[in-house]
Amino acid sequence: MLQHGPILERLLAGNFICQISDEDAFRHLSNEQTQQDINHYLRPLNRRLVSNDDNSVFFLGYHELNKDAREQLSSQFSLTVQSLMPLLEWLQLVQETLGRDSALTAGDTIKLQEFVLRTEDNQSLRQRLNQLASDRFFNSQSEQLDNQVKLIFRRLKEHGYLLQPHHDRQYYVVTGKIDYLIDVIRFIRDEEQLPVEDTPNQEALL
Repeated sequence: MLQHGPILERLLAGNFICQISDEDAFRHLSNEQTQQDINHYLRPLNRRLVSNDDNSVFFLGYHELNKDAREQLSSQFSLTVQSLMPLLEWLQLVQETLGRDSALTAGDTIKLQEFVLRTEDNQSLRQRLNQLASDRFFNSQSEQLDNQVKLIFRRLKEHGYLLQPHHDRQYYVVTGKIDYLIDVIRFIRDEEQLPVEDTPNQEALL
């Protein structure tokens, strides 16, 4: 299992691995034998390798839902729900600002300066961005649009939703964790009957 050590460490740390975030690791995890090897190693830890419906992102789930696993999942789910509304608003804001016909998905590129310029020219978008930046998930203290946008994108990068291929170039690539997020939204909408549909134009994202 030594050859899988670095990947296992990242998975156990809660990371999501997709073709965008790590193409080599994603290719390894797409191999059926590798999946079996990793699951065999993880079994005593009550963990297993799982992917979303489209197999575009890998992460760890629990093998059996015992008491400890349920408590951990409940905690993770609560955190996801708390961040859900600002993330949904960001998705909608990007879609409207950049004139996209569909929601973001893994591999999409967002140019920071283009997003800033288009938001500056639209008072409604500026107001929505200001409200979004002040949400506790992003927690911006700045009133400058440029600083607010940079903070939002930095936070999304820290949470694994965006990747910045070059630190000196202001563009970001969407990772497979966005696909996972959309799946979570659909689950909440369909199974838990939580009010995610109250977000303006939310259905357009799904």
